[in-house]
Amino acid sequence: MAHRVVIVGGGAAGMQTALELKSRGIEPVIVERDIELGGKARGWYKLFPSFTPAGDVMRPLAERVKRERIRCFYGQEVTEFAPDGVILRSGERIPADAVVVATGFTLFDAHRKQEYGYGLYDNVLTSVDLERMMNSGAVTLADGSMPRRIAILHCVGSRDEKVCQKHCSKVCCITGVKQAIELKQMFPEADIFNFYMDIRMFGPGYEELYREAQERHNIHFVRGRISEAAETINKRIQIKAEDTLTGRPLRMTVDMLVLLVGMSANYENAELAKRAGLELSPNGFFRTVDSFLGAVRSQREGIFFAGAATAPKSLADTLAEASLTASAVDEYLKNSFNK
Repeated sequence: MAHRVVIVGGGAAGMQTALELKSRGIEPVIVERDIELGGKARGWYKLFPSFTPAGDVMRPLAERVKRERIRCFYGQEVTEFAPDGVILRSGERIPADAVVVATGFTLFDAHRKQEYGYGLYDNVLTSVDLERMMNSGAVTLADGSMPRRIAILHCVGSRDEKVCQKHCSKVCCITGVKQAIELKQMFPEADIFNFYMDIRMFGPGYEELYREAQERHNIHFVRGRISEAAETINKRIQIKAEDTLTGRPLRMTVDMLVLLVGMSANYENAELAKRAGLELSPNGFFRTVDSFLGAVRSQREGIFFAGAATAPKSLADTLAEASLTASAVDEYLKNSFNK
């Protein structure tokens, strides 16, 4: 009889881990609290740095899960897990020989940064809102007109002690560059400004895309954080900032303000970790054994991690790590049950 592994979460990490385990002769079971697979990447428009449509990556994964007849529990939330299985909120227990935690992250709530007016001003939106608008094919201002000046603000809910989010969300900078280029392609006459603390282009092709944004698309990058945004009588957004390179205050009126929201740890991590005997990092994400040989292992044998449950990650890194997780689970099962 094949070993069974329960995977908590049916996003990119969960699906890729399940497919890798299936290919190794292991029975994966996915528990997803949404009504379908895909996680947050399901609603994304295009992926950095290649501008590959997100659907071209996520749809094949979900289709393969279905084709491989991997068992999935939809609309179910896990309240407790251990190496020998998980317990659902309904009270049902799913036994297993190992568990993979692929619960991902929570998007920072931009309402918490009241100085930017999200939820109050019609033309202040988040990077996630913008992706959905791009997906729908309708990027406009609230009155249906086209924006002529757009500001994109980096690090909203990242590296911000005031909202207890001290960590870097890793993908915001490149997302801001990608979205700036996409907006420029949609609105060639528009002026687009990226306000940043510093630019972190760590991945393959990221620095090149950053240079392309400036040299080919004439995107403006301003080193400085916006301190305040207010709505004008005609529904435009007046922003106050400081250009920290020149040391001068800056005021600007824009048609649209895009807030690049970061990744936060899931609120339920603390309770799940306590019940499972696991540890959390200071940023609230699950702590692994170490960053090298134990990057997907928890403090308990038989419980593993995949994807952004342990830290902010790009989709490419998430998929690669899922394969590593499957390999670690396979090794554990062979050593523990095949003696």
